[in-house]
Amino acid sequence: MQITETSAEGLKREFKITVPATEVEDQISRRLGEIGQSIRIPGFRPGKVPMPLLRKRYGPAVRHEVLESTVQGSSAEAMREQNLRPALPPRVEIVSATEGADLEYKMSVEVLPDMPEPDFADLRIERLIADVPEEDIDRAVERIAEAQRKSEPVERPAENGDVIAVDFDGKLGDVEFPGGKGENVSIELGAGRFIPGFEDQLLGAKAGEDRTIRVTFPADYGAPDLAGKDAVFEVKVKEVRQRLPAAIDDSLAEAVGLDTLAELRQEVRQRMQRDYDSVARQRVKRVLLDKLAERYDFPVPPGMVEMEFNTIWAQHESEKERRTQIEAGETAGAGASEGPVDAAALIAPEETALEGGSERSPATAEAEKPHEHQHEPAAHHATSHRGSAEEPLDAAAVIAPEETALEGASDSEPAAAEDQDEEKLKEEYHRIAERRVRLGLLLAEAGRSNNITVTQEELNQALAQEARRHPGYERQVIDFYRKSPEAINNLRAPIFEEKVVDFILELAKPAERKVTPQELMTGAAEDENGGPSEATV
Repeated sequence: MQITETSAEGLKREFKITVPATEVEDQISRRLGEIGQSIRIPGFRPGKVPMPLLRKRYGPAVRHEVLESTVQGSSAEAMREQNLRPALPPRVEIVSATEGADLEYKMSVEVLPDMPEPDFADLRIERLIADVPEEDIDRAVERIAEAQRKSEPVERPAENGDVIAVDFDGKLGDVEFPGGKGENVSIELGAGRFIPGFEDQLLGAKAGEDRTIRVTFPADYGAPDLAGKDAVFEVKVKEVRQRLPAAIDDSLAEAVGLDTLAELRQEVRQRMQRDYDSVARQRVKRVLLDKLAERYDFPVPPGMVEMEFNTIWAQHESEKERRTQIEAGETAGAGASEGPVDAAALIAPEETALEGGSERSPATAEAEKPHEHQHEPAAHHATSHRGSAEEPLDAAAVIAPEETALEGASDSEPAAAEDQDEEKLKEEYHRIAERRVRLGLLLAEAGRSNNITVTQEELNQALAQEARRHPGYERQVIDFYRKSPEAINNLRAPIFEEKVVDFILELAKPAERKVTPQELMTGAAEDENGGPSEATV
């Protein structure tokens, strides 16, 4: 095999590779001989089929197979001989593959850059620490108690604060509409969760009473076919219940599965503290990435940048389409029309998102509140290996996963950029893609050079956690991941990411600063909204 370098520009390399015709023909003959040992052709015993007949019947297919394997093997060997570290699989262009002539092809490949030796000891970053104030725990427990308040039936007319159970049947004129019927629907009078005027007209109602309620749907109501329309509801009041005072004692703890009020307070404290710590970690990681981006600047493979740009742009287009659908009322309209018996038509639009929350335990719902301020990564790409001649480094394997969601803190997020000129927007996203690739390579190199790996036990734990996210389909989820190496890499990526970040933070020894939960969350919200991070101020 003859290898001739024809171009070396930046991180791109091009080669002309020639494989002698005799080598190709030897492989073809060997493969045909293997086929001849097992193939059955009438009139010939296995292993006795003449080579000319084998060539006539199977020659073209075998030649294609041999050429393909020869290109694959010779290109890998060429990269080994040239000591190349490919960033992406090479591109091959066949120049000549005529039968009886040498095989000639061009190979172009992008290689990984020479990585600087990173120094993480003097990054000068800061870690924010927020403790849970007692008054926050008090408020959380009060909200849990409010959600657990019991009620008892009463014979008197309904008052504000009472809970009434009703059946209703709504119409636009004489026409029924989807979502306009409901049975045994509970309404807390005065809560303002239903369309304006509906609750007010039920004040003073008694159990067994029928009422006719006339309302006008708000002009901005989520379902376009109902917005601004007048509707009439025939309502039957089935029961009136008054709510009892909220109890904040051991009985409240028992209602949420604990033994004592002290245990409940401790559970709330621990969950809120974990959430604050998680937000603080996201912020220090954001600062760490900004510091690394400021400090290290080296060329990155253009192909990797283009792949990451395409991912970003696809996300932008998808988000743009989603917003267009919402503005057109398609999403909200579809939700309101599902099912013949649905109270959605009565519920005020801003309350719709709250309905699902009632299925969680109050303690869990309260403890999860800080998550509203956290970044939710859209993709994880970093892994614990780098490319070789046999296994080129995939672009997706080294791009810093946290950048996918956190880039907006200093580089603008796709959702906030729809007013920009498309060409300027693409230019900005190319810059973001380049930054992500560079940071990803840096993190991957830090993990490789310091022998940071993901254990099988860690993967198993991540797989079990992913399966629990899909109740009833755990076995299918596990089977899917076990059959898909790419999916397993998506599980490995965030684990590797956290371990590398932990390693860097340990070396950087960030200074700790006490802040209030409000300061912590305000800073996180500023990051989400595109405000400057501490690393860029």
